[in-house]
Amino acid sequence: MKITPIILCGGSGTRLWPLSRKSFPKQFVPLVGNKSLLQLTLERMSGLGSEVLCVASDEHRFLVTDCLQAARAQGAVLLEPVPRNTAAAMAIGALQCMKSGLPSDLLLFCPADHHVPDASAFIETVQHGAAAAKAGALVTFGVMPSFPSTAYGYIQQGAQRPDGARQVARFIEKPDAPSAQKLLLTGDVLWNAGIFLVSAQTLLDALGLHAPDILRSCQEAMQDAAQETGMGGQVFVRPQEKAFIACRSQSIDYAVMEQHSNVVVLPFMGQWSDVGSWNAVADLSAPDESGNRVVGQGVLLGAHETYVHAPYRTVVALGTENLLIIDTPDALLVAHRDQAERVKEVVNLLESQKCTQAVSHRKVARPWGWYDSVDTGERFQVKRIGVKPGASLSLQKHHHRAEHWIVVAGTAQVTRGEETFLLSENQSTYIPIGEVHRLSNPGKVMLEMIEVQSGGYLGEDDIVRLEDSYGRSA
Repeated sequence: MKITPIILCGGSGTRLWPLSRKSFPKQFVPLVGNKSLLQLTLERMSGLGSEVLCVASDEHRFLVTDCLQAARAQGAVLLEPVPRNTAAAMAIGALQCMKSGLPSDLLLFCPADHHVPDASAFIETVQHGAAAAKAGALVTFGVMPSFPSTAYGYIQQGAQRPDGARQVARFIEKPDAPSAQKLLLTGDVLWNAGIFLVSAQTLLDALGLHAPDILRSCQEAMQDAAQETGMGGQVFVRPQEKAFIACRSQSIDYAVMEQHSNVVVLPFMGQWSDVGSWNAVADLSAPDESGNRVVGQGVLLGAHETYVHAPYRTVVALGTENLLIIDTPDALLVAHRDQAERVKEVVNLLESQKCTQAVSHRKVARPWGWYDSVDTGERFQVKRIGVKPGASLSLQKHHHRAEHWIVVAGTAQVTRGEETFLLSENQSTYIPIGEVHRLSNPGKVMLEMIEVQSGGYLGEDDIVRLEDSYGRSA
C-alpha cells in the first residue's frame, strides 16, 4: 500500500525563542545531533519509501530545500502565500497529490517539528492504521501519556474496532493540572500528536461536509496553482494567492476531527515529543547527578535542575536552581522552569516594542548561503558572508552604500561593472556606490568573506536586483 507523507512545515515556534524565531523557526533549527527537526522528520519518512510533499511558507522555501537535500529526500514544496492553519494546509496538500497524479493510496500528514527517535516503531504504527484509513476512516495517532501534561491536548478512546483501531470518543483541549491528573487516572486517554492518516478523497469529503468554505477556497487556489523549478531541480508549487488569502484560518481538529463521525485512533508506544517548550528541549538531554543538563559551553557550579544551552560562548551558572538559560549571539533568555510556557508572551512583548530580535537572528539564512551581522554603527556595518559552492548572489546595485569585500576562505568570482575576476584567500576588492555587481562561488568548498558596508543608509531594502537565480529580481 502506497503512503505519501505530507510534511506540514508551518509554525513560528515562539515558545523556543530566542533560538527559534519567525524568520528561522524551530523546525529548521539544528536541535538534535546537529540536525533540524524537519531533517529528522524527512529521514523518518524514508521508511515509507515514498516521495514527500512539504507544505511551507514561501519565506522558508529555501530552508525546506536545504533540509530535503540534507535528508536526501525527494519531493515537491507547496508554498503557502500566508499561514492559514492545518485545515487549509492539509486541503491543498491533498488537492496537490490528486492533481499531480502522485500514485498513493493514503496520505500521512505529519508536523515538521516533532521528535520521534524510534523511526521503525513509528512507521510500524502508521502501517497498522492503514486498514482503517483505507476503509474510509480518518485515522489519528495518540501518544501514551507519561505524566499529566497541560501542554498537550488529549484524545479519549472509545470502542475497539476489528481492524485494531479504536473509535475516538472525544477530543479534549489542553487541560489545567487537576483535569490532566483526572484524565490520566481514567487510563483511556492519549496525547494528541496531530498526525493523521487518510485517503485524499476521504479528507476532502470530510472538509466538504464540515468546512465547505475552506475546501472551496483551497480548490480555487489550487486550480490555478503555478509550478516552477528552482536551482538543483527543486519543484515549487504556488497556490493562487488571492483565493488562498481569502481562506478561513482554522485547525483541522476544530474544522473536521471534532465533528466527524468516523475518526479512529491508534496509540504510539514509543518516545515522542513535540519539542514545544524549553522544558521539552531540556528533556532531550541526559541529566547529571544534580539534574542539570548542558548543551554547548555551559559551566555549572552548585547548580540544580538547571538547563544551559550555550553553543557560542562560555555561560556560567553559579548556585542556580530550576532555571532555563538559553544563549544566542544577540539575545539571552533566563527563565524559571515553571515559566517555560510563557516564552511566547515575551516574543509578543518584544514585537510590540519593535525589537528585531523577536523575529530574526543576527545570522540570516539566504538561498545562496548566509550572512551574519557582526557589528554596526553610524554609517558602517560589518558582515560575515558564506556562499555555498556553485551559488551566486543576485546581480545588483545599491543607491546609498559602498562595500569592501575580503575573502577569508575559498574563492570568489566578482562581477563589478563590466569586469569579472577571481579573488583568493586574503585578497580584497571595493564596490563603489551605484556600481552593478555580483558575488559568486565557483569553487567546491564554502566561500567565506568579510563585507564592510559604509554609507548614509545600510538597510536590506537598499538592493536593486537586476538578475536573480531565485526569482527575487524586480
